[in-house]
Amino acid sequence: MKTIVCSYEECNARAAAQIRRILTEKPDAVLALSAGRTPRGLYEELSRICVAGELSFREAKLFAVTEFEGVDEADSCRHMLESCFVEKTDIRPENCHFLSPETIADYDAQIKAAGGLDVAVLGLGANAHIGYNEPAVPYDSLSHRQKLTDATKRQNAEVFGSEDAVPEYGYTMGIYTLVWASEIIVLAFGEEKADAVHKMLYGRNDSSVPAAFLQIPRDVTVYLDEAAAGKL
Repeated sequence: MKTIVCSYEECNARAAAQIRRILTEKPDAVLALSAGRTPRGLYEELSRICVAGELSFREAKLFAVTEFEGVDEADSCRHMLESCFVEKTDIRPENCHFLSPETIADYDAQIKAAGGLDVAVLGLGANAHIGYNEPAVPYDSLSHRQKLTDATKRQNAEVFGSEDAVPEYGYTMGIYTLVWASEIIVLAFGEEKADAVHKMLYGRNDSSVPAAFLQIPRDVTVYLDEAAAGKL
């Protein structure tokens, strides 16, 4: 696992350069993209590069990493990815795939049919979850419906107005789905992520610390600001 500590802006620029290199080598690359606040800066940088004509997503395929169950469209992970990435790049809407009650059963089959994940972009939960794979989710989990922990609800309370308004369940790519991506990018910013970062890098890779399973894949790059790296 390669760890890079730099400013927020440089983290996003370096992560964008990594994705740019992947797409230059393979224009029809399959991207697993997370929603939430953490990757917004990366998506803004990718959009800027795309608009400048320096990168194209036209042949790429997108698979969303997560979704909430039973939410209004405006609060959905799909809406965030569409508004922050899909609508601001040249990726074709028909190449974009999202989790839902209708797609969850064959989501991994769709990923396999697309050729497998070339890169997964992940944030890091305060309780060290990846996607919505909460503590106790096993390593061999595929895409599934997941009950959200109180820690995850607190992390998303601002989006929904209160912790009580956060859905009880979400949909997520499984840990096994994610670790088989050819390359994995993890972004973590802020002091509140420092403990989870330490557990991810140095914890036992068992189900109590889902992100520690990222010690297993060969090509994982973690981008941290100084605050998130505070306990290393």
